[in-house]
Amino acid sequence: MIYDLQKGSIWKRISAFLFDLILLATVAALFAILFSWVFGYDGYSDKLAAKYEEYGVDRDFTQSDFNNATEEEQNAYMAAVERLEADEQAQNYFSTLLYMTIAIITVSILISYILLEFVVPLLFKNGQTLGKKIFGIALMRKNGVRVNGPVVFTRTVIGKYAVETMIPVYLIILLFFNQALDIFQLLLLVLIPLVNLGFFLFTPNRTALHDLIADTVAVDFQQQMIFESEEAMVEYKARMHREAVENDREKFPER
Repeated sequence: MIYDLQKGSIWKRISAFLFDLILLATVAALFAILFSWVFGYDGYSDKLAAKYEEYGVDRDFTQSDFNNATEEEQNAYMAAVERLEADEQAQNYFSTLLYMTIAIITVSILISYILLEFVVPLLFKNGQTLGKKIFGIALMRKNGVRVNGPVVFTRTVIGKYAVETMIPVYLIILLFFNQALDIFQLLLLVLIPLVNLGFFLFTPNRTALHDLIADTVAVDFQQQMIFESEEAMVEYKARMHREAVENDREKFPER
């Protein structure tokens, strides 16, 4: 590059990230509450709770509680669990709650990302979310060109939403519903955040996974030159090259 890359300060980027994360979580939670009410989530939860109570199964009974129980208490608990699992209606309630939880959280987070990390950056331009706007951070493609709709969509929906957020969230939901995870799923749950953190801390441009996927970089908005198009970038580089050649000729006319 002929011009310098003015990378955004790590502390400004972290501050912007935390601001956007809190805002995103708040909006997603509000949508989740709304969808839960619309689809009667609490009603199914109450019905399942009644089934647990009917069979004498404590939903808060942990593995530690089981280990500390007497053999008689353990046998009674396991028998109650077997009766509960044999109840087809109870299993239907359980499955419905699991699928509703996945659907509500998936859609709520997606809408929040679309609003806050796709629509807002397109309105502000330069890929700025509210957090980035406040802390003076902008986005551009690695060649110095301004980000456009497809780039922001790739970064937000594919990078941030699908890869970085929903894979871990989906696995956490399964764990919450006491669904066993295989070794591959456990590795994904641990590795995705660690790999993302590693890219952010140790790559030259502090490039997170979503930036790698979208080929973007976070920069200081006040100092970074961002081109409107690739043609403008090429023209700028050509002009800088011509000026450099002319300066050399003036300094060394004998050449």
